[in-house]
Amino acid sequence: MVESYKILYREGSGELVEKKSRFIADLRPAVTEEDALAFIEETRKKYWDARHHCFAYIIGDRGQTARCSDDGEPSQTAGKPMMDVLAGAELHDVCAVVTRYFGGTLLGTGAGAGILRRGERRLRNCVVVEKRLAVKLEITTDYNGVGKIQYIAAQEGIDTLDSRYSDKAVFTFLVPVAKEERFRAQVTEGTGARAVMQRAGQVYYGKAGEELVVF
Repeated sequence: MVESYKILYREGSGELVEKKSRFIADLRPAVTEEDALAFIEETRKKYWDARHHCFAYIIGDRGQTARCSDDGEPSQTAGKPMMDVLAGAELHDVCAVVTRYFGGTLLGTGAGAGILRRGERRLRNCVVVEKRLAVKLEITTDYNGVGKIQYIAAQEGIDTLDSRYSDKAVFTFLVPVAKEERFRAQVTEGTGARAVMQRAGQVYYGKAGEELVVF
């Protein structure tokens, strides 16, 4: 499994007018090729009177599925530049459609991709999340160890998924796989080996702003 990769977590859109041609970019998360194709068709219907609907999508943790289309624009002038922008941003699980209302002037290679390349200045509401592979590590401790464990987790930038308190405290941490051995050693040393640690599986997680997202 890939330890980390970026995905489009929340869809967004943007618009650009250049030499009377109107470009509308719509991006949406797509975890399967069926998702991407359905989004492309939805966009075609939404802007049914537009001249072109160029698209590019990259799906999979390694970008296993990647397709693009010029949709009637000169070959390699639209879909490929869009794909290059998505790949350059290292985005996965994303589908981008750029709709063009032709203004009468030929603009050359990559004009439609420009709205993607300009990123935040043009695209509204898009949220990119880095998915990180983590171990769900459950730690049971007496109350003497609570502060020490929380301090170690904070210092290492490790997020708490859950915490429960009864006669003992039980924490579930999302520990990036590369940090697991170090974190375990620090907790063992910090609690005098009194904390009990147990793996509860692996998950991908990320941060969307302040929101902790588990996939």
